[in-house]
Amino acid sequence: MYILSTILGWGWCPILIAVLAVFGHYYEWPLWLLVVVLAGTLFIGLVVTITTARERAVERASMRLKQLSGYFNRRFTGDSALSIFAIIRSLLTSDNARVWGWARETEVAQRIFNTWCDSFSDRVESDIRTRRFILYLRTYQSELWLINSHYYEFMEQFCEVAQAMPLPVELIDQYNRLVEEYNAFIQNFRDNIAELRRVARTEIEPPSVKFAKALPAAGRTPLEEEPKPAMPPPKKKRLF
Repeated sequence: MYILSTILGWGWCPILIAVLAVFGHYYEWPLWLLVVVLAGTLFIGLVVTITTARERAVERASMRLKQLSGYFNRRFTGDSALSIFAIIRSLLTSDNARVWGWARETEVAQRIFNTWCDSFSDRVESDIRTRRFILYLRTYQSELWLINSHYYEFMEQFCEVAQAMPLPVELIDQYNRLVEEYNAFIQNFRDNIAELRRVARTEIEPPSVKFAKALPAAGRTPLEEEPKPAMPPPKKKRLF
């Protein structure tokens, strides 16, 4: 059944042209009339095929944008351990007043950011069910770009703190794991932007979505330095 619907969906134009050609030949239509009818049918078929292909490309891009927004909301926000907010929250134990104040402000900002992301994900989910993809596509792509840009700023600020003061190795490792998965998301988002630019004329450029930078793993605090192994005692020389 699926194969038959596919053939009818994409092959109706050649079938119709063949039927018209046989019909015109049987009833001995004038050559000019037959050429006009076949050319007009071919032109209509090409227009319909191009329009259908564009609509399906927009549908695929919309579904991919929906998956990206859901993935971002699930993996990088909320109560996820793989989140820049969870990493910054670890700095609330810092003795540095400026760092503690920034971490506290970020904790408050996280609540607003999480509410924004939850609302965005719900709106994308409900609007895509209407299948009016082109009406929401550019708006939601721009909003996801804006959400990601704000998130990237928090990651940059954490890098600045890491460069200004020593941090535990475990915290840096946690951040670098976030960077690895975040950059994989960014690559997929860039691909989605490039795909949409071919079918929906969006204004966002793929390079405007930036990759995060990992931190060097050398940032060990003095309290967390591993004790150096004691030198083994020198071996006694054997007399015999």
